[in-house]
Amino acid sequence: MKELKIVTHSGRFHADESFGVAALRIFFENKGIRPRIYRTRDEKVIREGDIVLDVGGVYNQAENRFDHHQEGGAGRRQNNIPYAAFGLVWKRYGEELAGSKEAANLIDEKLVEQIDSYDNGEVLFTPISKDIQPYLMNDVVSAYLPTWKEKDDSEAFDEAFNKAVAVARELLEREIKRAKDKLEASHFVREAYEKTKDKRVLVLDQSYPWREVADTLPELLFVIHPEDSKWHVLAVRKSVSGFENRKSFPASWAGKRDVELAAVSGVPDAVFCHNKLFIAVAKSKEGAIVLARRAIGS
Repeated sequence: MKELKIVTHSGRFHADESFGVAALRIFFENKGIRPRIYRTRDEKVIREGDIVLDVGGVYNQAENRFDHHQEGGAGRRQNNIPYAAFGLVWKRYGEELAGSKEAANLIDEKLVEQIDSYDNGEVLFTPISKDIQPYLMNDVVSAYLPTWKEKDDSEAFDEAFNKAVAVARELLEREIKRAKDKLEASHFVREAYEKTKDKRVLVLDQSYPWREVADTLPELLFVIHPEDSKWHVLAVRKSVSGFENRKSFPASWAGKRDVELAAVSGVPDAVFCHNKLFIAVAKSKEGAIVLARRAIGS
């Protein structure tokens, strides 16, 4: 394998360079090139790097320089979220890593943008409680930093960084796999919908990821698919980012199981209805379809 010199800064680390290094490792190792990581502030080492990220004060994609700390930063996306090191690396290598522009965009929206915005000191959400904060990917990476009671010299930071990069790599590889499979599944979901006569109820032959597709189909109210030897009926949400249903199951079904649910729903093989009225389960496909139709008629 050929060797490639990747340079990032030494000392404390964050999610953006951890995931940026992880992405570069995947990309180049898949091509038979061995990346060697240098963590330094030495200007000479930085200048000699084949790829430099999150240090150096330069963003130049053609020269593989991916810093965003210089005056004016390194630009913003169309949605105004600024780029950090991970985003700049992903902008250059993401499409080939993910296998398509669509998959790369899914990962950027799901993972990269949150990391970039946080690293630039911009918050994408408003907490509903001052005492409870979401546990973000930045927190996952920060968990590997030495505490004040642990050894915190350069060797300790480098060891911790390598552990964080390994975790970032595993997560990124899974997100790439999930994005590819989700895009493939979306074709099957749309195909099934096009063949469906009643556009309010969609029956799938597998538990494909369907929520993003359903968001574009305003007539759709319930999706049915097999899972764990039973058939699940799920209410379509008004928004993929919320929990309000377009149509909920009848309130009288809430929390009911087996005989009780069968009696109130009129479906003999009904198994369960969640007390939040977003999912019901039957033993058979036919029973699941009846549950959905009775919910619509209620």
